[in-house]
Amino acid sequence: MKPVVALVGRPNVGKSTLFNRFAGERLAIVDETPGTTRDRLFGEAEWNGRVFSIVDTGGIDPTHGGKTPLSVGSVDFIEDIRRQAQVAIQEADAVLFVNDGETGVTEPDREVATILRRSQKKLPDGTFWPPIFLVVNKCESRERRDQASEFYELGLGEPYAISAIHGTSTGDLLDALVAAFPEQKEEEEDDSIKIALVGKPNAGKSSLLNKLVGEERVIVSPIAGTTRDSIDTKMEFDGLEITLIDTAGIRRRGKIEQGVEQYSVLRSFKSIERADVALLMIDATTGITAQDAHIAGFILEEWKSCVVLVNKWDAIEKDGETMDAFTAKIRNDLNFMDYVPILYISAKTGQRIEQVMPMALRVQEERLARLTTSTINEIIHRAQDAHPHPTHAGRALKMFYGTQVRSDPPTFMIYVNDPKLMHFTYLRYLENQIRAEYGFLGTPIRIVTKGRRE
Repeated sequence: MKPVVALVGRPNVGKSTLFNRFAGERLAIVDETPGTTRDRLFGEAEWNGRVFSIVDTGGIDPTHGGKTPLSVGSVDFIEDIRRQAQVAIQEADAVLFVNDGETGVTEPDREVATILRRSQKKLPDGTFWPPIFLVVNKCESRERRDQASEFYELGLGEPYAISAIHGTSTGDLLDALVAAFPEQKEEEEDDSIKIALVGKPNAGKSSLLNKLVGEERVIVSPIAGTTRDSIDTKMEFDGLEITLIDTAGIRRRGKIEQGVEQYSVLRSFKSIERADVALLMIDATTGITAQDAHIAGFILEEWKSCVVLVNKWDAIEKDGETMDAFTAKIRNDLNFMDYVPILYISAKTGQRIEQVMPMALRVQEERLARLTTSTINEIIHRAQDAHPHPTHAGRALKMFYGTQVRSDPPTFMIYVNDPKLMHFTYLRYLENQIRAEYGFLGTPIRIVTKGRRE
């Protein structure tokens, strides 16, 4: 698993700007208004060959209900700080405590520093875990960098005076950061089929897991967000070894509370990364939502296979057209995943539960399928004869031959005269032609073009 780096600090110190610099793209909204980052943001960064996940925790907002300011010494504010800092300590492999060099040391900074110091664990060799890096941002000028020495009073070691917006000295910070990561260990081989249960909180993931394994392995509660961690459950089905991954629920962006739930979402996304098949659970009582589509998009970005499970189907008043209408809505909202199968179930009553595991395994089997080179060439040449690729600036795309270069997920290489001529809509057309020959049910397929002279 990739190391996790958490950005912690009060609002408007530049955490989102630093996040964007490390991740290499504008994934976080940057605004001068304190507290702009209201939800979790996850990104991937790389430095000196080490890839790591970076988490922008959002600022600690010293207000109550967004209206009434709280004093730094108030119970609510201190609790907000403690929750954010302690969870960062628990979940991260390193913590970047970001401060504002323009304002200097403030009382909230002292509060955060105290909580961070007290939350670290002392190791047998006398060092503390996880390592905390004291970052002083907005140090664009030499004078500001010299003044950063005042942050020594926080008791977290040497301050790293940087400018996130200009990149000044961020390389030195990254050098020290990756040097502090634990040694990369080879993961133990696990040949089991990994199936992740994902979806919004209270969609019924834990209830489904209990039904699938036939016992109460996971606490089931009507309170959204009960599952705080990703829990692996081993089982056997039809002689196959299965690992079921029950993940914490994923809330709609902007609805993720500071602290524990932020990191439960991180674990959910990491669970999708290590799964073969994701079971996307949709709550039939609320219908498919934008967040369901967001989760589906992440499954596709990770090139994972998927089965959509519409849960709580027993709670819906139905007529002869209800299922067709629901299916049409899902197909429309998940039009980028029109290959996924849909099952209507009830984890509570057991309705159609017996179909879930066979469908997941069928999807996994199709994920591993391979087509012969002759079959692929027949498909692409037939497709080209039926609908030639449009010319571009008088140049025509020529497809010479194709082959499947890997499975898991199925990946096809097509050799053409100029890859720049291939339009993405034509790639989608070729994908549909491949699926017409062999369904690849529930599984995304990749088509890569490569240049070749005639």
